[in-house]
Amino acid sequence: MSITLTIKDESSSGKITNEVEVHFLSELTSVKDIIQKRVESEVKNYNKRMPEYYQGLIQPSDSEKTLNGFKLKQRKKIDIDKQCSIALEAFKKNGFFILIDSIQSEGLDQMIIINEKTRISFLKLTPLVGG
Repeated sequence: MSITLTIKDESSSGKITNEVEVHFLSELTSVKDIIQKRVESEVKNYNKRMPEYYQGLIQPSDSEKTLNGFKLKQRKKIDIDKQCSIALEAFKKNGFFILIDSIQSEGLDQMIIINEKTRISFLKLTPLVGG
């Protein structure tokens, strides 16, 4: 049984900044699998069309952050494995956290039962800038 979910990026105020559709083969999955499938979906979508901007969780190397997403200095395919590795490391270092049905995930190995109504949100932490 395949399950399709829309994963959302949210700001701390609850504003949705990005959405990505992800497919799961089973209703039992891990937080690690959720991150990997999300990043894989973003990279595959980008690599198919190679638009001017990459909309994704992790900034690709050789790109700059803009209001429209990440602009690569040269349009090229993005490495899925590298992006997944960086995303998993960022999660471990609290670079972002994941809410699954409004409950914060605890770790990469945490197992989750999902269905079509499951809500998954990624919240990126924005560092405070002081003077």
